[in-house]
Amino acid sequence: MKIAVEGCAHGDLENIYATLQHLELVQNTKIDLLICCGDFQAIRNEHDMECLACPAKYREIGSFWKYYSGIEKAPYPTIFVGGNHEASNYLWELYYGGWAAPDIYFMGFAGVINFGGVRIGGLSGIYKPKDYRSGHYERAPYNESDMRSIYHIREYDVNKLLQVKDTVDIFISHDWPCGVVNFGDKQGLLRRKAYFQQEVEQNNLGSKPAMQILQKLKPSYWFSAHLHTKFAALVHHQDGSATKFLALDKCLPGRDFLQVLEVPSGDGPFEFKLDEEWLAITRAYHPFLPLTRRPAVYPQDISLESHRLWVKELLSVHGKDSLPEFATTAEPYNPTQGGNERHLHALNRAGHTRNQQTEALIEALELEYTFDGPGGGDTINQYSTVADPDEIPLDDEEDIDAQVENDDEAEAAATAVILPEHEQLKRTKEDVEFSRGRLKLV
Repeated sequence: MKIAVEGCAHGDLENIYATLQHLELVQNTKIDLLICCGDFQAIRNEHDMECLACPAKYREIGSFWKYYSGIEKAPYPTIFVGGNHEASNYLWELYYGGWAAPDIYFMGFAGVINFGGVRIGGLSGIYKPKDYRSGHYERAPYNESDMRSIYHIREYDVNKLLQVKDTVDIFISHDWPCGVVNFGDKQGLLRRKAYFQQEVEQNNLGSKPAMQILQKLKPSYWFSAHLHTKFAALVHHQDGSATKFLALDKCLPGRDFLQVLEVPSGDGPFEFKLDEEWLAITRAYHPFLPLTRRPAVYPQDISLESHRLWVKELLSVHGKDSLPEFATTAEPYNPTQGGNERHLHALNRAGHTRNQQTEALIEALELEYTFDGPGGGDTINQYSTVADPDEIPLDDEEDIDAQVENDDEAEAAATAVILPEHEQLKRTKEDVEFSRGRLKLV
């Protein structure tokens, strides 16, 4: 199976797909799957754009709405995780994962899915210690704080991923696993991004929970984005296995935002299927999903084995490993009627839209739909009285993002050429540097 991996999409799906189609042409190959590592920006309309946590000058409608509305069809099966610049109101509808558009699958806030015999895990968002132990309390319409905290990963979701025992072939995150720079060309990275020096020295660059997942699951490949630079590493594990890590840039001309590699796959059709083990974990942990600021509280006797047997019977008897069908929940952007979007389904009192896919999954697992809760809750959780020595203040986190963006703008200005962006992206294979051999990954 040939998989294309893309860094930060930033809503530029049309150019990403066009680049892949050009690559297929010049290399006489066929891409089976596209993986996007966050900042996907599944923006359906202007309302979604207002939920994007970024300065107003970076807010653009993008091209996702065309695939959501059916005007365009995704030429490749596409899978993505969320980053720190997303239409979080829409992604929250698909907390457990689902079709964001036809043939475009969102991994959920955490999840495992199967594609053609390849098992793929994912974790959305970035790590922020002060919110890590909180529940999912944010509800639309978001204030400025909640618009940012909603994409901070939570211990509850990480804990679910740490229960996975079956082999994971590929893992996707937006944030880099903390410490992964020590397994690659760290000095080369710091020459390109000198402002990472302090975070690297303090072992704060990236996500500590993501590294915990990497060391526990030991996937063959781990793909990330976020820091807008290409970086490869090889993480060896004590059992003799290794994880090939690759971070990629965002979709811009002349940048290393795309990589194609070949991975072993099964004989079955290349299509998405629900994962038995992950369904069991979801079923076991759903009753303890924290929907206020309070952290999750688990009983001591969660039996994953009993839930696994229940799910196995569900799949064997009813054959319900297929994903629920895509359904729209908001009117797509209309370029001739800007600002005239409307929701197809009224927001409930909690301020979110029920998505039929989430409802169908919860019903199939015979669970209670609990997302209608009001959110919020205690402003202080039980852990907040203890200072976290590793916590990075919010201003520091925003400074890092600002430095990355300023670096991007300076580089773009220095390398600008007088060509339409679409034509800049459709260059020869030598210019776009997609060769697997450069990274020595396979």
